Amino acid sequence: MFDLNSLLRDNIKRLVPYSSARDEFKGDASVFLDANENSFGSPLPVAYHRYPDPLQWKVKYKLADIKGVPPQNIFLGNGSDEAIDLLFRAFCRPGTDNVLLCPPTYGMYEVSANINDVTVRKATLTADFQLDLPAMEAAIDANTKLIFICSPNNPTANAIRREDIEMVLNNFDGIVVVDEAYINFSRQKTLIQELTEYPNLVILQTLSKAWGLAALRVGMAFASEDIINVFNKVKPPYNINQASQELALEALNNIEQVNSWIRETVEERGKLEQALNTLPIVEKVYPSDANFLLVKTTDAKGIYQHLVDKGIIVRDRSRVELCAGCLRITIGTPVENVQLFTALRDMAGLQGSI
Repeated sequence: MFDLNSLLRDNIKRLVPYSSARDEFKGDASVFLDANENSFGSPLPVAYHRYPDPLQWKVKYKLADIKGVPPQNIFLGNGSDEAIDLLFRAFCRPGTDNVLLCPPTYGMYEVSANINDVTVRKATLTADFQLDLPAMEAAIDANTKLIFICSPNNPTANAIRREDIEMVLNNFDGIVVVDEAYINFSRQKTLIQELTEYPNLVILQTLSKAWGLAALRVGMAFASEDIINVFNKVKPPYNINQASQELALEALNNIEQVNSWIRETVEERGKLEQALNTLPIVEKVYPSDANFLLVKTTDAKGIYQHLVDKGIIVRDRSRVELCAGCLRITIGTPVENVQLFTALRDMAGLQGSI
């Protein structure tokens, strides 16, 4: 049985969160002399001398309309990485508790665990990059507080079977974190609508991928109101700056543009996959539900360097578990994809185009 209070670290239960000036007064006024800001303004065309909304309510209400979830179930962080770190800090006792990862997967989970002195246990994905449920069950003990599942997975690009994720949610008494950073490009639907059914579910998403706002560093976590309250208790008071809030809010009004880019990315993904499969230096292009392809090659290191020499940068994942010989290639614009394919075609000594 899931019991949030039993998972929390004792010091977090006792924690009295910092109360900022903007927490203590939320109304309108003409003179603000409560936060020791610069009353004269800021040396910019836009005045940024006031502290931002610590809970980013305007952005959350806009996201609530888009995602179909109450704003109280949304946490905004300095990238999804902040939410990942907060999960460790709130629920994992350093030197005692452990978390379960399913490699190959997003490397920041393990980095955050190491920073917080939390033991990492691993259940490697199967050969087709799906959850190994028996291995996961064997790896869990009474001190396992978090399970991270990346779907669509990075770097393998595939979506994890929904029924397997639900199996974990139904049988694990800790918190299951489903990272949906690439969900906009997937045929699989988000799990956000399942939040009311699973109190132990935390969903991570981001504005860095489909929304094209990587430089703003705005990540999202969706969870029960109780878990969101824990995040808000532990986070720094002003974790999302005013400029990022304003720009994110403006971007969220352009959903049709974003949906158009998503459709074009998926179309380009299919074209690039077909083209790459014609090259003798490509052994396999794995199925993708993301905005990138995992490509098994005959010589990942050599191909990577050849592309670097052409001014084209991809990611060499050949030393990652289950990814020997693989490059991870982001789907670019049509022009960029042609440049990539042309460079690879020339290396292979072939002719032709996408």
